[in-house]
Amino acid sequence: MVKKLLWVMTCFVFLIAGFSMYKITQYKAQIDNLKVDKVELTNKISQMETQTAYLLNNNPTKLDSSNFESWSNYFETAEIMVKDSGGNFLRPWATFLVKEAEKYDIDPFLVYELLKVESGATFNPTLIGPKTRYGHAHGLAQFMKNTAPWVADMAKLPYEDELLYDPYYSIKLSLVYLDYLYDQYQNWDETLTAYHRGMTGMKRYKLKNGHAKSEYALMIQTNAEKHDLLAIAK
Repeated sequence: MVKKLLWVMTCFVFLIAGFSMYKITQYKAQIDNLKVDKVELTNKISQMETQTAYLLNNNPTKLDSSNFESWSNYFETAEIMVKDSGGNFLRPWATFLVKEAEKYDIDPFLVYELLKVESGATFNPTLIGPKTRYGHAHGLAQFMKNTAPWVADMAKLPYEDELLYDPYYSIKLSLVYLDYLYDQYQNWDETLTAYHRGMTGMKRYKLKNGHAKSEYALMIQTNAEKHDLLAIAK
């Protein structure tokens, strides 16, 4: 009887020990996961601080009370984009685009239509394009990682890969790049085709076809003109 009792107690001790080891292993795994989460969160905070610093210097919604009429026009133009996108192109993004486009004397609807085409009308700021021999295109404006750094440098902006997924940053880069390309070519057919195919790709297209009126360039310009007419009518 005593031996049986000792055997039961021994089994019970081993059972408790085994369960304790199992729980300890679980806790260690949870601690490890928390450490990983902490690192990821720290990195995310760092990225957000970079983005916040940028946005504070380029506030898309800061009103100038002395120029209320201009802001009213910005909002009206932005609203056309928001409605056309079915709400996918958010109002703060649209307002930012309209305001920033004015600095470069670029039709904001031209940029809006470019972003629509590049994102497949999703306006998904975290979009990653299909793989090509040059890699993937990233973000709302679909920048390649071999192009974005020097465009950011032209814009006097910081560069990190993760910033390509910030819609304001992406919009700003698209404006700076379009401004640069237009300075090179002085027409929108070549500018837009170069944005889509690269500068070398645009030259090849032009040599093959005798012009730079690509379907991409024509579609963007045609749709932008429709929005311009709608804005004038209002």
